[in-house]
Amino acid sequence: MLLTGATGFIGMELLARYLEHTDRQVYLLVRGANERAVAARVQRTLVDVFGLGHPYAERVVAVRGELTHPELGLRGKRTPLAERVNEIVHAGASVAFDRGLDASREVNVEGTRRLLELAERCQARGGLRRFSYVSTAFVAGEHMGCFSEDDLDVGQRFRNGYERSKFEAERVVARWRERLPVTVMRPSIVVGERASGWTASFNVLYWPLRAFARGDYAALPARRGAPVDVVPVDYVADAIFALSQAPEAQGATFHLTAGSHASSVGELVELASAFFGRPPPRLIDPIVYRRAVHPLLVRLAPDERLRRVLRRSEMFFPYFDTKVVYDERRARVALRGAGIGPAPLPTYFARLVRFALAADWGKRKLPRIRAAGRHAPTRRRTIRVRSGHASPALVR
Repeated sequence: MLLTGATGFIGMELLARYLEHTDRQVYLLVRGANERAVAARVQRTLVDVFGLGHPYAERVVAVRGELTHPELGLRGKRTPLAERVNEIVHAGASVAFDRGLDASREVNVEGTRRLLELAERCQARGGLRRFSYVSTAFVAGEHMGCFSEDDLDVGQRFRNGYERSKFEAERVVARWRERLPVTVMRPSIVVGERASGWTASFNVLYWPLRAFARGDYAALPARRGAPVDVVPVDYVADAIFALSQAPEAQGATFHLTAGSHASSVGELVELASAFFGRPPPRLIDPIVYRRAVHPLLVRLAPDERLRRVLRRSEMFFPYFDTKVVYDERRARVALRGAGIGPAPLPTYFARLVRFALAADWGKRKLPRIRAAGRHAPTRRRTIRVRSGHASPALVR
């Protein structure tokens, strides 16, 4: 199988599952200046995930490539690779909210198109069992109301280039559904592991939490009841792994969202206030805040650091005024048999923040293997299909 994004946050968790729960050779498409740099990057990732002395080195093949280059930068390696790969999990993406639309499109749209072309070559050379695409629930953009797993283009607008480019990438994937065995997964806001709090990405929820911990927010542009859909990375990775193996997940789209466990702005503020021992910021109507309060706060900020924080927060504030609810019933039914599901944010919020503090909000690198003192597991995961839906079963 071929995995993209393996050195990223979700990709590292996926790499762990495909190595721990299968016997497959795993090819990793990784950027790098040369073959040596790519091999070193993969080695560092394996040590971060599994620690020294792990047993997986011989099953991992580093492939130097680039989503933004023609033919993925493989230079004649596409056909030999296609003859060896019968499954692709595409988790690589540009996830920066402040990146320009053209740059986001080059990675997220054109990169996905190039992976689909490789998948078609795999199909022709030796057969392709599945092309699993990791999208995002934010393809819903600014849609108001219910957004189902079958919805895509509902006339929504988008908050940034990331959302727009992932939406466009999904439209590209949709055009290949008749030719390839495709499964699409849409996570919402992905945070650290439930058990340890470990994360390699301190974006979206973490940035406002860090600012709140410092007392930088006197007010926020938010509605108390606005949904905040947060899911832990272990749920997302377990779900992607299970659905990528389930025959009946082929051709379907799944929302990997919080469902009935979705939090709210009010609950998040209460959790943060209790943890940090700070009074909650005042929640102000977002339109009033943007037009009057925010410019005033930036102008009156006592130092340049606070002005930078307030300006950078502007890209995350829209996510505290969402009006969309993600219908995830297909994912819930498909994953129920394996006991794979999200959890209420209050049950693991403190562990998320403790890890963030220990890692100094990403300034200090704490490897996944150290976060919980874990050891490589020995159990295997297989998939059984019963009653018309995918039912992953654990076989110890």
